[in-house]
Amino acid sequence: MASLKRWLDRRRNPWKAEFLDAYSRWKSEKGPVCLYDYGDLPKAPVVLDFGGFKGEWSDIVLKQAPDAIIHIFEPHPGFAALIREKFADNPNIHVHELALGAESREMELSDAGDASSSVANHDRVFAAQFLSVDSFIAETPLPRIDLVKINIEGGEYELLPALIASGVLARVARLQVQFHLFEPALSAARAEIRDDLAKTHECVWDYPFVWEEWRRNDPPET
Repeated sequence: MASLKRWLDRRRNPWKAEFLDAYSRWKSEKGPVCLYDYGDLPKAPVVLDFGGFKGEWSDIVLKQAPDAIIHIFEPHPGFAALIREKFADNPNIHVHELALGAESREMELSDAGDASSSVANHDRVFAAQFLSVDSFIAETPLPRIDLVKINIEGGEYELLPALIASGVLARVARLQVQFHLFEPALSAARAEIRDDLAKTHECVWDYPFVWEEWRRNDPPET
């Protein structure tokens, strides 16, 4: 049934072919194995988790790096509360009930669990606080960033250019991002961002619009 659904999706939306092919490779090549391998993180790594949801990804990092210092960004008030409660006994976990972007503002996001988005449309919405990257860095200096994960349902098309323009991304040793393909124009948007990423980082593996990882060309000493 799932195969038939994907076949129909490809017939109706041929522009999704790149994602559908990448997703098939991701499954057959056991992509999650490389996604969740954090054994080479340094001592007390500084980690940014964009799209915290219920904190499961941060759990994975902590199992491999228990001393990690993690900043979790989750604008959904319900999920932010869950994460705060979950990590209440860990002083190294900092939960930010907001999203980072190009500018500070309040914005309505669709409310669809882990698919909550500023791009995709859903029936329910909630008011989310956005803080500019520059403002966050001014308030929270991060001279070293060892790992960044971005899974924010389309928000990456604003966040990544803002991180690049601010110079923050140049300090990131390792970046994992899930680009989302909600419409054909986003293929060109992803390509433009990747061109900018390539100025400071190398793409070490890539499943387009599923997950990809970038490593800084000259990682800072730890």
